Order: sequence, then structure tokens, then C-alpha cells
Amino acid sequence: VQLQASGGGLVQAGGSLRLSCAASGPSFSTYALGWFRQAPGKEREFVAVISWSGGTTDYGDSVKGRFTVSRDNAKNMVYLQMNSLKPEDTAVYYCAAGGMSAPVRAGYVDHWGQGTLVTVSS
Repeated sequence: VQLQASGGGLVQAGGSLRLSCAASGPSFSTYALGWFRQAPGKEREFVAVISWSGGTTDYGDSVKGRFTVSRDNAKNMVYLQMNSLKPEDTAVYYCAAGGMSAPVRAGYVDHWGQGTLVTVSS
């Protein structure tokens, strides 16, 4: 499966953005889908993951209560709604696909998408 993230941009602290990730290829609905981010000079960080059915989600501690991951299997899309953004959320955000949620959360990913840059100004 091929993934392409979009929706990044510049936003003020406290604002919101919704990232989208479009997938092409077979078996999209069988994959767990995750979001990761990487800020300049920092290691990649897990953000969120959603199970193949959409029934289970998990979040990194730094975004819990502010970000929401969702998916639409009919449209081959996964989304990341980001609210109450902070300057420390500034990073390149990547979507990713893997077999199960727990391995994806740990970074064991089968497919990575190109990133989209989110910049949060103070």
C-alpha cells in the first residue's frame, strides 16, 4: 500500500489542523494505521494508531486528549485531528501502515508515507 499525507501548514498555538493520509493499493482495510512525527534534531515519535476496524485507538502521552485519529475504509483514508496545538507539536508528520496496532505503535511498520510539515507558532 502507498501512503500520502497532506494537510500540514502553519498555525498559531491553540489552533487546530486536520491531517489526511490517502492510501492506494490493496488490503488497506486490513492494516493498522499510525501517525508518527519527527521534529528537527529529535528522534521519531509515536503519535497515534488506529486498528483495521477503527474500533481501537491509542495515543502518545504528549498528544492524549488533544489529538484524535480516525479512518474511513470506504475512502482509503486516515485522519489526524489536532486540537490545542502547541509549539512543541511542530514536526514533520508521517502516516504508516502495519499489521497490528501494537507493533505499529512500537515502530514496526510495513509502509511509510511521505511526511507533511506542521508548524505551530507561539
